[in-house]
Amino acid sequence: MSAFDFENLLFSVSDNGIATITINRPDKMNALNKATISEVKAAVELVTDQAHIKGAIITGAGPKAFIAGADIAELSIQTEITARGVSEHGQTAFQAIEDSNKPIIAAVNGFALGGGCELAMACHFRLASENAKFGQPEIKLGLIPGYGGTQRLTRIIGKAKALELLLTGDMINAQEALALGLVNYVLPTQEELLTKAESILLKITSMAPIAAGLIIDSVNAYYTDSNSFNTEANNFAACFRTDDMREGVNAFLEKRSPVFKNK
Repeated sequence: MSAFDFENLLFSVSDNGIATITINRPDKMNALNKATISEVKAAVELVTDQAHIKGAIITGAGPKAFIAGADIAELSIQTEITARGVSEHGQTAFQAIEDSNKPIIAAVNGFALGGGCELAMACHFRLASENAKFGQPEIKLGLIPGYGGTQRLTRIIGKAKALELLLTGDMINAQEALALGLVNYVLPTQEELLTKAESILLKITSMAPIAAGLIIDSVNAYYTDSNSFNTEANNFAACFRTDDMREGVNAFLEKRSPVFKNK
């Protein structure tokens, strides 16, 4: 297992190519300040760019919080002018997660509030431990979500419920999040949460990596491209120039397991 140095994150890569990005500010309930958001973006770019890394898990240090929100002390000194930059900084970092061509799963332990919920929603999907709590409580501070929360929450759970949570600032527990489709699985403990996340990633990364990236791109296009069917058709066609597609088809016809090489 290899490790990389960050100030506010723990970053490691297992022998099977799965990176674990841990927000590591437990004394601040892993709250997101500007520096931490910059490091998240850098870590995600590392995942995307390094060939030996196949996918990633994002989680929080300690049992209490995934990410309890943005750093309120840092927000308290912003002005209307500087606040726009804060929002754009977070949006850019979280978009890098959503746009990564490698699968990134949020393993949510404890509180995922405000910016923490927004970061989790930028991941390709989410798993939660039983003690997880989700919410966008910004309205209680006279604010709105600024890192994509109004958009992604609406996409994931629908307008009516998203508006309810955004306008009331209420939290929901893991089982409620599961029922709403905000998370894919709920696990009893933090340890089981990470084990499940890794097992899903290993299953995904045993498939053709290029095809996985094109699936992510095609699904994202549904929300960003007015002609997303065209994006799907282009990506479908692109598969046919890969060795992995030939290998997958030949393995099926020859009744054997494929050996994909990301080519």
